[in-house]
Amino acid sequence: EVLALLVLLYPLLRGLALQLHSALTGSYVPGTHSVVFVTCLNEHIARDIARAIMDRRLAACVNILPKSSALYFWKGELEESTEILLLVKTRTSRIGELSNYVRSIHPFEIPEIISLPIDQGNPAYLRWIEENVPRH
Repeated sequence: EVLALLVLLYPLLRGLALQLHSALTGSYVPGTHSVVFVTCLNEHIARDIARAIMDRRLAACVNILPKSSALYFWKGELEESTEILLLVKTRTSRIGELSNYVRSIHPFEIPEIISLPIDQGNPAYLRWIEENVPRH
């Protein structure tokens, strides 16, 4: 029973240990923040979604990248379209909430919402993300 409990608690304990180490040393814990990619049909939709994300304080910054071509399979057919890409910088702990919210307002049946953890970066910038995205 104790072993099973330790196995279940390991991720939580590891996270707490990393946070403590970070607090004591001032070092960045890789993966604390993430970049989330969200594709949109056009610039109007992209701006609306970006503003909604920012209004809810789910990100410190959202970049709106210009049109890019996309090739993809949809319902068995090869499709080609143009898309606008959002780069959303946020706390990794807020990705679930961010993803749920974007899915609730996005017009696509299956919106692309993909996150990648930030391994390292400018410490001042990473602190800025921390300061601008509430924990809850």
